[in-house]
Amino acid sequence: MGLGQTLMKPGNATIVAGIGCRKGVSAAEVQAAVAAAIAGEALSGRRPGLLAVPAAKENEQGILDAAAILGLRLMWISQSALEAAGPRTRTHSARSLAAMNVPSVAEASALAAAGPNARLLVERLTLGPVTCALAQSGSSP
Repeated sequence: MGLGQTLMKPGNATIVAGIGCRKGVSAAEVQAAVAAAIAGEALSGRRPGLLAVPAAKENEQGILDAAAILGLRLMWISQSALEAAGPRTRTHSARSLAAMNVPSVAEASALAAAGPNARLLVERLTLGPVTCALAQSGSSP
């Protein structure tokens, strides 16, 4: 899978968990953030099918391990795809702007992976060193 490419097909709604994190994050910390985001949204038994993370974090073992443990496909989002999705984010963090040039890394990651017609289901939430947001691609089920 290419960096920043959209895996979603039109009309096939998929939930994407976007992740932002500090260096050295553990799999347990990523798992906890995803669980918190899911718990905060009435997903009617649905769960994310994809974990979207900035390509700059591709060497973070905790993210790789969390995706495997959660059974989620992992998509690395290019910097250009993050920045293109940036205007669609709802929350704004000075830290995210300084580090990655987007208002919310988690939201931009989720929206970039979910595609141009995606909508946020859960705005960025912070749990320790991890942020997570949920977006849905395609049409609502």
